[in-house]
Amino acid sequence: MPPSPDGLFHDGHLHVGLLYGGRSSEHEVSARSARNVADALRDRYRVTPILIDRQGRWQRTTTVEDRDAMASANAHVADEVGHVGTWGLDVVVPMLHGQNGEDGRIQGYLHTLGLPYVGPDVLASAACMDKEVTKRMLRDAGLPIVPFHLVRRGDAATFDAATFDAVTAALGPTVFVKPANSGSSVGTSKASDAAGFQAAVADALRYDHKVLVETAVQGREIEVAVLGNLHGLGAPLQASVPGEILSTAQFYTYAAKYLDADAARMQVPADLPADLAERIRHLALDAARTLGCEGLARVDFFLADDGALYVNEINTIPGFTARSMYPVMWAASGLPLPDLVATLIDLALQRHQRDATLSFTI
Repeated sequence: MPPSPDGLFHDGHLHVGLLYGGRSSEHEVSARSARNVADALRDRYRVTPILIDRQGRWQRTTTVEDRDAMASANAHVADEVGHVGTWGLDVVVPMLHGQNGEDGRIQGYLHTLGLPYVGPDVLASAACMDKEVTKRMLRDAGLPIVPFHLVRRGDAATFDAATFDAVTAALGPTVFVKPANSGSSVGTSKASDAAGFQAAVADALRYDHKVLVETAVQGREIEVAVLGNLHGLGAPLQASVPGEILSTAQFYTYAAKYLDADAARMQVPADLPADLAERIRHLALDAARTLGCEGLARVDFFLADDGALYVNEINTIPGFTARSMYPVMWAASGLPLPDLVATLIDLALQRHQRDATLSFTI
């Protein structure tokens, strides 16, 4: 469908703002996700792509762009973010991965504007983005997590070989080191000696002030896509068939996820016994409920070689690229991408209507 002269799509349908880019280390991945979603939206909705560039400027565009700065005539630059509230949007689909988009900040702003939006709310987004908070909440709910140790920025200056020995005595001889608030394996390293550990912590501290050190689990990476709302609204949360990441890389790095087509492949459904697949699906739902995730979430697991199962992390705006597990798992579960995004929009509108019934006066 060609754009109208003012750069927006007019077909009389629901007006969807597709928000992408962002001030994040996952800016490029966000653009890829948004392009896939835009293609799925166009036949049913009036779509306005909205780019947040690396400087934090909001720009309406006619198509999903990769470029940070849009000086050409096909962009409408908003000098103030508040202009978004005057664009006549009915609902917003945030495709913002990582910091400043998946962490509750955008969700809080959209809530303040009174705009329905796809995905978990402020609290759930913030809690799932912070891997330390996620782990503590899951552990308190009795769900299995990978053992971890937290390093704060102020601690790093005192690291020495004895520190590494103490950490590995608790977690095992090989550990993964990652920023507490990041995604797509950005800033994640594997360490098995003191020098590598210090370098890994230093790299992770480029992206966050807190660093998570985890036991390196030997086993398989299993994922489940979750869809639905909470609090008795409509259908309960549903879980897709599980999928598995089969990677030839040392671990599932950013490059393996998005850059090297030969470094990893998806197997959907995962090759699992039926009872184990069902157990994983139920555990995914328990994890999503524990963190309060509504709309969508992707729950990632480690299935260790000894049979132990761990919840690894929860993604509240999972990737929607052609190489992303979330839409592929739902397609394998009978919900193709156009129907999936339509369902997500319906869930967002239902939740917005439900929340509008709450009283703010005594």
